[in-house]
Amino acid sequence: MLFLVSNIDNSTNIVSEKGSNPNKNSIRSFEVVDEIKVALETACPSVVTCADILALTARDSTILVGGPYWEVPLGRRDSLGASIQGSNNDIPAPNNTLPTIITKFKRLGLNIVDVVALSGGCTIGVSRCTSFRQRLYNQSGNGLADSTLDMSYEAQLRQGCLHSGDDNNRFPLDVVTSTKFNNFYLENILAGWGE
Repeated sequence: MLFLVSNIDNSTNIVSEKGSNPNKNSIRSFEVVDEIKVALETACPSVVTCADILALTARDSTILVGGPYWEVPLGRRDSLGASIQGSNNDIPAPNNTLPTIITKFKRLGLNIVDVVALSGGCTIGVSRCTSFRQRLYNQSGNGLADSTLDMSYEAQLRQGCLHSGDDNNRFPLDVVTSTKFNNFYLENILAGWGE
């Protein structure tokens, strides 16, 4: 998943983007960020932002699964606003086609290299059946599977993702090394093994 979240917490004036359509039921473990924020606010109020917490946890969790270390500049400020409409329109949905994803990234000033780099972050995680069902049963509106999907992988996915129901059945985004940070997700995509 890709996240362009500008504000993750609801307040009296802000409706969080956590609940936007592309994020719905896909972002997990925000309760950990909430616990970290509470502990930091208790120790040093109004010093560390959720934006910094997310940047640090992204880096540290990447390291824990074998990914690289990078310096994380601190001092980000949390957004004073949020846009559910912007989130719904600008964050690529799990079932968007590549041309749609590229278009959404271009609107944000990003290019195809950014699409590949950020998509590569999908090397860790799972995808819900509801996110890729159309690729199995009706990709082009013709009742057929996506022609770029490997036929044996398609059959494997169909066993756990029926034409209807099973929305929350989960499948690893990287079928080779689902708990390691590497480039197999991208290699799988090229081989037709991607949801």
